[in-house]
Amino acid sequence: MLLVFEKLILVLVEAALETVPPEIQGHPSVLNEARRRGKAPDMLLLDRSYHHHAMKHLQNSYKRGRPDIVHFCLLEALGSPLNIAGLLQVYVSTQRGYVIAVNPSVRLPRVYERFKGLMEQLFAESVVKSSEGTELLRLERKTLRELVEEVGPSAKVLMGEGGRLAGMMEFRRRFVSSPRPLVMVGGFPHGDFSEETKKLADEVLSLHQRPLEAWTVVSRVLCFAEAGLEKLKPIKTTL
Repeated sequence: MLLVFEKLILVLVEAALETVPPEIQGHPSVLNEARRRGKAPDMLLLDRSYHHHAMKHLQNSYKRGRPDIVHFCLLEALGSPLNIAGLLQVYVSTQRGYVIAVNPSVRLPRVYERFKGLMEQLFAESVVKSSEGTELLRLERKTLRELVEEVGPSAKVLMGEGGRLAGMMEFRRRFVSSPRPLVMVGGFPHGDFSEETKKLADEVLSLHQRPLEAWTVVSRVLCFAEAGLEKLKPIKTTL
């Protein structure tokens, strides 16, 4: 039976994106930023650039407080020819049990501080809409397992350092032989995936012998997908 490719589902998993947790909301570094920005401490995004000293005693602090990783990865994904062609759906699954559904047409701020402000708005309101009322971002309490079951992928790949090395040709074969593949990329700076995340994958793959930045992995995976789908559906680009 001929398989017809529908969409690549990209999920940034265990993403280091969260508001400042209660246990450090009274720390001077958090209070200073709150005063500077005119916001309550619990409305701020946790950001190691500002809250490094406050984060020292947080559980798994080495994996937390890096919204910039999500920012870079989303810019890579949403600006890709694959997304422009309507063949990509992106989600962000955070370490604290939230899932962000991203409208493929959303234009995220290029400036990091503005992106942080948008994410803070999302955590406060759960939905961000355009001036015309179109839903651009939605935040829900949801586990990664629940998300995977909801989207119903035809295959599930986790990109990890300890995975089996795979090159462009293998990814091309996978993308043309699976209608709804799901690719999970870690949205955190250091450490390993949880066992729960690993159990959700059919296979763990790697692109290089050494660790790569998350946005580099996202960029390569999307390029491989685009190369593999050229014969199935032309990808239109504008110059």
